[in-house]
Amino acid sequence: MAWIVLIIAGLFEVVWASLLDSTKGFSRLWPTVGFLVTLGISMYLLSIATRTIPVGTGYAVWVGIGAVGAFLVGVFVKGDETSVGQVAAIAALVTSIVAVKLTAA
Repeated sequence: MAWIVLIIAGLFEVVWASLLDSTKGFSRLWPTVGFLVTLGISMYLLSIATRTIPVGTGYAVWVGIGAVGAFLVGVFVKGDETSVGQVAAIAALVTSIVAVKLTAA
């Protein structure tokens, strides 16, 4: 169950990270509210998951989900440019996240 909570926390991290540029330096109300709410939910769920999952493992997976997800939102939703090198690096990150999960005690 803790791993499911951690994955959901990571998905909320994707949302808040993707909203960050829309806040325009926290000068726009609703994107800022969305950012703060999803940030709070993400942190709360991370804290629940790390009751059972070691904090280093949980944090690594949470950050990885957020980084990969924010990258994908940037490319597929916001039209960010990317390169073969970036895609290879993201693939390596996904491999690392899976390895962290598979080797966790």
